[in-house]
Amino acid sequence: MAQGLEGKVAIVTGASRGIGAEIAEELAREGARVMLTARSADALKARAAVLGERAAVHVADLRERTAPAALADATVSRFGGIDIVVANAGATKRGDFLELSDADWDDGFALKFFAHMRLIRAAWPSLKKSRGSVVIISGVGGRTPGAEFTIGGSVNAALLSLTKALADRAVIDGFRVNTICPGDVRTDRLARRVKAAAERYGVDAAEAERRMVAEDRVVRFGEPADIAGLVSFIVGPRGGFLHGSIIDMDGGKTKTT
Repeated sequence: MAQGLEGKVAIVTGASRGIGAEIAEELAREGARVMLTARSADALKARAAVLGERAAVHVADLRERTAPAALADATVSRFGGIDIVVANAGATKRGDFLELSDADWDDGFALKFFAHMRLIRAAWPSLKKSRGSVVIISGVGGRTPGAEFTIGGSVNAALLSLTKALADRAVIDGFRVNTICPGDVRTDRLARRVKAAAERYGVDAAEAERRMVAEDRVVRFGEPADIAGLVSFIVGPRGGFLHGSIIDMDGGKTKTT
């Protein structure tokens, strides 16, 4: 279904693979022009080649303090403005709390929290002008933390608070801010967890996946296209009443209200 994104300009971070790549493809398919951003030049160029003239590439390590503003400037220079920011980049290290280093914590917040805060701030004048939309990709750990996901849970929880605060500020300037909390989505990271579970159980990957789904009492693992479709809806006119929303898209993994 067309989401009315023809002519819109979107930034998608972490766009070289996984959820970010699927979001970029979905927005381009719906008519948006998309600035793809990640650290991997080759992967970004390959993705942009698939999307064609609607896509441009900006290679950057958004953990660097000046990189988010440079990304916003590059997008305006290339496409003339910014209508949509999808803050997707960032993976955090799992592990026992007592074994995680200060560097692990610094890295987790540097990309997934501070980089996106800086990007949204840099894009703010353009978003105000276009009456645009921000979608932050957080995660279920922000509401249901666990012992093996202390960094990720903390970063995601900070993003949920940031969503509410930015939404309260952005409404003054006429644009929207929302967050999606994905559950287990079929990415390379999930594939590694399934492989580890298969080895632990002594079963094949399909059986390990079945057991993981059953243990979490969810309907299934997610697909990147599930998240991309929701992003497209949120940033389009049919999602215009969503603002400051934190949406669980996790197959039922979040059990709390």
